[in-house]
Amino acid sequence: MMFTITTDAMTIKEPRGDKLCTPAAVRGELADMATMAQECFCVLTLNTKNQLIDRHMVTLGIVDASLVHPREVFRAAICDGAAAVVVAHNHPSGDPTPSAEDIRVTRQLVESGKVLDIQVLDHVIIGRGEREFVSLREEGLVEF
Repeated sequence: MMFTITTDAMTIKEPRGDKLCTPAAVRGELADMATMAQECFCVLTLNTKNQLIDRHMVTLGIVDASLVHPREVFRAAICDGAAAVVVAHNHPSGDPTPSAEDIRVTRQLVESGKVLDIQVLDHVIIGRGEREFVSLREEGLVEF
């Protein structure tokens, strides 16, 4: 049996954006999600300097739910050669208050990231109105 190695599968993407050092910067990058009618879960892949490599939509859900699995989140990170990720999703209601499921999923992703040596830096929930976002890291709801 013969194997062929293609260079496309081994290419590390160059960063395409500025550093994402704050939840507000993440919210700015994902501002278009605030008005979506469905829950959308995204992963932002970052290099070692926290520069944005790429933005990936992991799942598109329904009005009040979106299924998320570490496999899909970290597939994008591994393909991009990411050192870290920030995950984010919107709440179509506009209220970014985290649910118990948001916290559970984040804990699962943080633990999975530790196994893969890809740090999950934050989970930002995008809203609109008075509270434009909530950072699970800043709120102290999950140990990152």
